[in-house]
Formats: sequence, structure tokens, C-alpha cells
Amino acid sequence: MNLSRRTFGFGLTALGLSACSGAGGPVMRGSNASAELADDLRPVPNAGYTAWVAAFRSRAGAQGISDATLSRAFRHAGYLPGVVTRDRNQTEFTRTLEDYLSIAASDERVAKGRAAFARHRSTLTALEAKYGVDAEIIAAIWGLESFYGERRGNVPVISSTSTLAYDGRRGAFFEKQLIAALRIVQNGDIDADHMTGSWAGAMGHTQFIPTSYQSFAVDFTGDGRRDIWSDDPTDALASTAAYLARNGWTRGARWGGEVGNGAPGGDIIQPQPGGPRFAVTGNFRAIKRYNNSDSYAIGVGHLADRIGGAGPLRASFPPDAYGLTKDDRIALQQRLTARGFDTGGTDGVIGPKSREAISAYQSSRGLPASGDPSRALLTSL
Repeated sequence: MNLSRRTFGFGLTALGLSACSGAGGPVMRGSNASAELADDLRPVPNAGYTAWVAAFRSRAGAQGISDATLSRAFRHAGYLPGVVTRDRNQTEFTRTLEDYLSIAASDERVAKGRAAFARHRSTLTALEAKYGVDAEIIAAIWGLESFYGERRGNVPVISSTSTLAYDGRRGAFFEKQLIAALRIVQNGDIDADHMTGSWAGAMGHTQFIPTSYQSFAVDFTGDGRRDIWSDDPTDALASTAAYLARNGWTRGARWGGEVGNGAPGGDIIQPQPGGPRFAVTGNFRAIKRYNNSDSYAIGVGHLADRIGGAGPLRASFPPDAYGLTKDDRIALQQRLTARGFDTGGTDGVIGPKSREAISAYQSSRGLPASGDPSRALLTSL
């Protein structure tokens, strides 16, 4: 879901691509749902926020939120400075499709996806039968959004959305999310103290923002609550299937596939010049309704194929701007780590941790600490 429906881009927390996500494309290096909150994500006194909440109560009442709901919801809520910091410091960056897929369809994510699919096969196949959405696609979105439920976010949603509504940069959007969150509490789906999510309010196994929850969440277990937060992912997975079904998914059709690797007929796209080409169908566009990014939709489709037993892409990607292939970048990370310069992983993605390691190594050799990879650097290692 894009910003009009969800706060996050493409499951970036689960992907470990951005500090802003807690949902919305993969969580490789994000925080665990059960982890302790950072100090700056705990409420602190703020007179302006307190005054804003007092004024907001009348606006919420005019939209049908009861005084009792407001009192319960704000009993433990407060201003979270870390939410504002994260919202204002989102880094604009562009990942190549190769880098995106290296994380979105990593060996770990594929293996965990196959295991999760096996554990929840009966639920996923029941959802496919009811909504017409491929079981593997549902599982893949789960994998990209919260690493199969491992990283759902633990920030109180009432606090986060009210803080961002008060802050004002996207005040109207977040006040709308806050009203929707209060309606969820008032409806009895969950109490405010247990309604947690990412720092920007994306919730549950498949990271719904409150307005999307209102529109698409379903009670598939039949217990009277649309519970996307519990350890049982059933309602969350069903809600995702319902979302796709109502946004153009065609039963029985594939999302697409790599050209020359059994792809169905459809539009041909090549997101990365010199890289693989994909034939995509209307179901690819339905996935983009969940998150309006070609990389995200290919990530979901390819991960779904891998969960279903398919192999990696056949076509190769071209060398990067530094003249390095993915194998070169992996070798660079391995050699740096072996010398004591921790790159935070060896996935071939040169992110902030790898650049820090490169800079530290360059400094140790008396070289300019550019942090840039290069073939000369690889050779020197």
C-alpha cells in the first residue's frame, strides 16, 4: 500500500532498507516485534501535544468517537519524540532491482517462507479458495511486510499517530489514521494498549495502516474480532487476500514471470537496464495496489515463486556503477569482515554498514575514507 493507504514504502523495515519502516517490503535488519522500545519511542511531557489532544477530543467526538473510548485510548498515550525524528529524517534513496531482490528473496527469506507456508498450508489454501489469490502470493507479502510475523512493530499506534498528527508535517493524513485507530478500539477488535505497529502506524503481520484496516480487514477465524496483531496470522493473511481480491486480482492468473523462464503473456518490463525482463499481468498491477512499486511487486511475485519451489532468476544483472558484480560485492564484504571490518552481512548489497566498514578499512591503510567500493579495493583485500 502506498502513502495514500499505508505509511510505508515497500516493506522497508522488514527489508532492512530504511529506518522508517516497520512494515510496508523486507525486514532483514529491522527490530524484532518483541524488542524493547528505544528510549526516544517512549512518551515524554510536551505541553503543545497535551493542548493538541485536548482540542482533538472535540473533533473526534464529532466523528462518533465516545468520551469513554478517548479516555481509554489516551490513558497511556503520549508524545513520542523518536517518531517525529524518524519522520523528518527519512532518507531518499534508490535501490537497484538486484539489490532489492537480494534482500526480498534472500536464501533466509525463502527458507523461512517455505517453512511458514508448510506450517500454515491449510489456512493459506483456504484463503486461496475463498478469495482467489494464490496462497504463495499471500505468504510472500507476509514475508516482505514483517518477515513472517517476526517484525510486526511494537510502537503504540495511538501515541505514534497522535504525535505525527500534532507535529503537522502530514497532520491531516495522520489525524485520519488516528480517528480510524480509535474506531478500531471502539469496535472492540483490540484495546489501545495492545494496538502496536511501526513508528508510523502500520500494524500487524501484513502492516495495515488504520484506514486500510477499516476498509479491508476480515475476521476469518470467526471469533468476532479482526485480529491482525496476535501470534496467529490468520486474520492478517485473510485481510491481505481480501485486499488484493477487491483491488483487481484475477483468480487463476499468474502475476507474471521472467521472460524466457516460463513467463505468461503480458506486458514486458525491464526495471533495471541490462537486467532481467519480466512479462507481467493484471495481477502484477493488483500487487502494486498494495504498494505502488515495480520492485515491490516483482519482489512479491518472485518470492512467491521461490516459496512454491522455483529457482533463482536465470538472467544476470549488469555490473554496478563501480564495475562490480554481485559476486564481487559479496567477496568484498566477506574479505572486509574477515579482517575485522564488520559489514553486517554478506548479501552483496552495499548499504550503510558496508560503507562504514569500507571507510574504516581505508582509514586503517591511510587512504581517503570515501566508503565507496571499487575493484582496486577488492584487489587490495
